[in-house]
Amino acid sequence: MKRTLLCLVLLLALCLSSCGLYDLSDYLAAYQNGSSTETTSNSQYITESELKAMINEEVAKAAKNLTIEEGDTYDVTVEASESFELVGASSALLSTVSIVTTFQTQQYVFSRYGYQLVDGDPVSFAGSGVIYDLDKVTGSAYIITNYHVVYYASALTSNKISDDINVYLYGQESKQYAIPATYVGGSMYYDIAVLKVSNSDVLKASHATEAVIANSDDVSVLETAIAIGNPEGLGISATVGHINVVSEYISMTAADEKTALSMRVIRVDTAVNGGNSGGGLYNKDGELIGIVNAKLADSSVDNIGYAIPSNVAVYVTKNILDYCDGKEEEHLYRCMVGITVEAAASTSELDMKTGKVHIKETVKVSDVSSTGIANGVLAVGDVIKSITIDGNTYNVSRIFHVVDNMLNARVGSSVVFHVERNGESLDVPIAITASALTQY
Repeated sequence: MKRTLLCLVLLLALCLSSCGLYDLSDYLAAYQNGSSTETTSNSQYITESELKAMINEEVAKAAKNLTIEEGDTYDVTVEASESFELVGASSALLSTVSIVTTFQTQQYVFSRYGYQLVDGDPVSFAGSGVIYDLDKVTGSAYIITNYHVVYYASALTSNKISDDINVYLYGQESKQYAIPATYVGGSMYYDIAVLKVSNSDVLKASHATEAVIANSDDVSVLETAIAIGNPEGLGISATVGHINVVSEYISMTAADEKTALSMRVIRVDTAVNGGNSGGGLYNKDGELIGIVNAKLADSSVDNIGYAIPSNVAVYVTKNILDYCDGKEEEHLYRCMVGITVEAAASTSELDMKTGKVHIKETVKVSDVSSTGIANGVLAVGDVIKSITIDGNTYNVSRIFHVVDNMLNARVGSSVVFHVERNGESLDVPIAITASALTQY
């Protein structure tokens, strides 16, 4: 049966219409009107002391009918109410933007002189984005979106990237609040692009916030998944579902409409539609766990959507900013050490503390390229336990951790593979050279 994966960018008309258990730290941020994490002079907010007082009051109520002897100890579980949970989730609205990209095109027309190539009408598309980094004092921000939101194969620009990009904040999705953005760089293979906003008065005066990034390796099946984006180009909205698969590979056609891609994604049953591309996938606390990029389109399928894991999106974004921001380069570079890895064993484990089930793999080196930088350093049979890159250690419990984490390595980076070899634990340093970099 042939099925189609759809990238969730939406073709627009020519004009834009105006159109469990909780840590205290989760709830210490002030909130305004039940959604904003900004505090103003007339805000209604919960401080740490107020929250503790509320908890103490509830504990006192519960203890009224208890006979407490000296020396007795009790475990107290504080359950968050629905309104508390809503504060965390709804705050993600303020880190979401809708995006409109416009492209100039040409077309052939027939005249008495035959076919001629003439300028065509501009074409606009709607998508979404997530505020990754924000400086409201200067009105500047970096925004993560999908590469296919800003790329159009028929565009006249040399790189096929839109040179007319506008973003809109939640509640300000009309022309008067348009915020111009420029393209920093991107990767067609990872379907991630980074946009930059500079000196925006709209941003300076807004309640926008940058996204709180969660570790996507911590997500589990049945966890809440909230998609916030710009479906059908009608404005920022939210849908709620669950994680179905924490990591799988899908095959799809890239933005150039010809390159075949294999992408690692999170599968969700959260409703996503055209225009959701580039928007965030969030957990119940409003923390970013992915970037929505596609859905399965088939008459026999309901609500199968996909998102790029937040770890991958953030690693790619940092790579793009390092190599492209303020430079002529527009692509990312991933380090390839020249090894092939396999799962020598695989199991699932229940974390009794969180109640989540995670898959764990024993990641073993199955081949070492004679031309790679790992030749003579890593060996077939090495079990990779973790990788330290410039002082940051990343555990390796899935095959994809090796590839993903090498997005963080740069030429000259200090990289150490922590492996088990013949029953012995070894720290194996690898020198990263320019020859190990591949453009993506």
